[in-house]
Amino acid sequence: MQTTKYFIGFDISADDFSASCITSPDNLVFSTQKFSNNIDGFNEFLALLSKHNIKQSEAIICMEATGVYSENISYFLASKGFTVAIEAPHKIKNKTKDSPRKNDFIDALHIAEYAYRYSDKLPIWKPSNEIIEQIQVLLTTREHLSLQMIANVNALKTLKHKYYQTPLANQIYEQTISKLKEHIKQIDQEIKTLIDKDDSFKNNISLAKSVPGVGLLLAANLLVLTKGFTEHLNYKHIASYTGICPYEQISGTSLHKPPRSRMCGPAKLRKLLYLAALSVRTHNQNFKKYFLRKQAEGKNNRLILNNIENKLLKIICAVINSGTAYTENYKSINPELLKTA
Repeated sequence: MQTTKYFIGFDISADDFSASCITSPDNLVFSTQKFSNNIDGFNEFLALLSKHNIKQSEAIICMEATGVYSENISYFLASKGFTVAIEAPHKIKNKTKDSPRKNDFIDALHIAEYAYRYSDKLPIWKPSNEIIEQIQVLLTTREHLSLQMIANVNALKTLKHKYYQTPLANQIYEQTISKLKEHIKQIDQEIKTLIDKDDSFKNNISLAKSVPGVGLLLAANLLVLTKGFTEHLNYKHIASYTGICPYEQISGTSLHKPPRSRMCGPAKLRKLLYLAALSVRTHNQNFKKYFLRKQAEGKNNRLILNNIENKLLKIICAVINSGTAYTENYKSINPELLKTA
């Protein structure tokens, strides 16, 4: 197994990217270069590596997570056999030295130095499944359309309360709302069609939807988050990432606060979990009894709902990991009792 000899940092923008390569912080292989953020620029970068006799197996390329700006070059480099690492910008910023000067070239060098120092902890990027990528785009588009529809519904409601009515304005809003609903319906159907194309996705989505309160949107968002239910399928990790995991705040005798959730992370997924918790609190007898019992103990309603969200995540991960659909009123049997039976 070859060890990494070259550490390359990218600073990427919409139109171009800068690159810097080192073998150690004191040994610069080539000074920072700027290339177009397109196929021509990618090939120019490969030519530069070839000029310095840098092989794919000897290099690791690190860049900040910049969304779509880094997507094309990541797929290109992966197809050529390079190891690509995409790191959160705040992590690189917190671990690199401050400099009075700042430009794309300096940033690329700092990223290369970060890759050298933390090479054993870099999050190695892998190309996403095409179906999952399409589902993610559809879910994001659906969320945008839903927000637009809510805004139009509220605007129409306001206009209908005015003393002087304006029929044309009302008609435009009504037509827009109708069109948005139609688009959202089309997106839901396309998501189902994409899921049905993959037997594994179809089966796991069916398992997730067997859990009370879990619908297509929540299951599809979890599918994307866990890359097809293959990674991070631990309810504690998902709860922490979503921002519904309570963290204790205790230190000595002076600080003793109740555990609180951070409410950070993807708001869309957190909203869907909250809606699922509201649903089972109302329509599922087991969760309804749990809610009323905790309420009688004096617990805050929002805290109880947060607990239900965590319980739902735990059940979803359990049914996916076991491959067994949710069973109402299931009771776990102690293995020690089975031995003595």
